[in-house]
Amino acid sequence: MIRAMLVDDEIHAREELQALLLETGRFAISAKCANAIEALDSIRSNKPDVLFLDIQMPVVNGFEFLAMIDEELMPKVVFVTAYDEYAVKAFEENALDYLLKPVEKDRLAKTLQKILKQPINGNSPTSVNSVIPQLTRIPCVLTNRIKLIGTVEVEYVESDLTGVHVVTAKGRYFTALTLKILENRTDFIRCHKQFLVNIDHIDEILLNENLLAQITTNSGRIIPVSRRHLKRLKEKLAI
Repeated sequence: MIRAMLVDDEIHAREELQALLLETGRFAISAKCANAIEALDSIRSNKPDVLFLDIQMPVVNGFEFLAMIDEELMPKVVFVTAYDEYAVKAFEENALDYLLKPVEKDRLAKTLQKILKQPINGNSPTSVNSVIPQLTRIPCVLTNRIKLIGTVEVEYVESDLTGVHVVTAKGRYFTALTLKILENRTDFIRCHKQFLVNIDHIDEILLNENLLAQITTNSGRIIPVSRRHLKRLKEKLAI
């Protein structure tokens, strides 16, 4: 059975697609999610083989969501959209296929054949691993809402026992994204095993003994620079 995950903010669209997938007898539904933030946690725990992903969703759209998935967890992707102008974009992202809403049984059968021709486990030319968009906004979880923070606003990112936190001049925010994702999908530079820094927000670097250093950001925050990462940071800054 092919483990499928459905991400769509329209409940009726999710239910209709689930019914069509189950009718084929080839799919097991591993998860259904109404938004990208919910789906981010689910994809880590369920590890689906195929992701049926709506493109137009509030807050974080389908293309942005792909940039938030760890590469080793990336499933095959089938975009689902009500607008055919997204088809070209979908294939630019190397999606396996795209479906127009309302999804028709005959068209889904063609998608199934494409899926069956692909190795379920491991990367392939039709997975989206090779073309991943850069993140321009980072979803951060507040008490009862999601705050999207532009990467240009971020001074640094820190990982501790409570999770990953995005720090701006205005505050410190929790995000479900990993340091690895933020390092790979932004221009942030790793300066310590627990820290990424936005070089545009560096005010000064204090060089200490034993090849250690610390960064002062534009807002006056202090973050460490480890011996291992100091050389690359200097190279990036051409110093």
